[in-house]
Amino acid sequence: MARCWTRAPEPCGGRRLERVARHSENAMLSPRLHNLLDTRHMPYTTHVHERTVTAHDTAAATHVSRELFAKTVMIKVDGRLAMLVMPAAYRVDLTRLSRALGEAEVELAEESEFRDAFPDCELGAMPPFGHLYDMPVYVDSRLARQKEITFNAGTHIEAVTMPYKAFEKLAEPEMLWLAYVM
Repeated sequence: MARCWTRAPEPCGGRRLERVARHSENAMLSPRLHNLLDTRHMPYTTHVHERTVTAHDTAAATHVSRELFAKTVMIKVDGRLAMLVMPAAYRVDLTRLSRALGEAEVELAEESEFRDAFPDCELGAMPPFGHLYDMPVYVDSRLARQKEITFNAGTHIEAVTMPYKAFEKLAEPEMLWLAYVM
């Protein structure tokens, strides 16, 4: 069962932490993500769940639909690392993505190619904020239609839910139609 913490800004601009359930001592948001969310005073909920390694399993563990859980897929665009954020229920269409990016050379990145790019995250659990790691972020437009977005928080035992508009304000992604249903 997932446990969560909710953080929401106070009307006076201060911070309020509402404890919904006891936070695991072993769980810790990516320090870069935590700093970003807190310094920008963004509302978010942290879900602590059993260890998962796929977006499908994390969606289930956090009781979020695979259509609403955002997975971060690492790609290379003309040889440079980039993040692709899309619903967990979808697969990337590399041909469509290449066309959307002006016929750029696009391929999935190998883990060995991005292992060192996220020093504060567990491999495969990166949060979808590319600017924290000096890389662009492309978001499938289906996520923009949602009220909230849920994503990995840098570990395989935590996820974050926040309003989609707050995510968009922080991540400043490029919006594309990128994927197809699995």
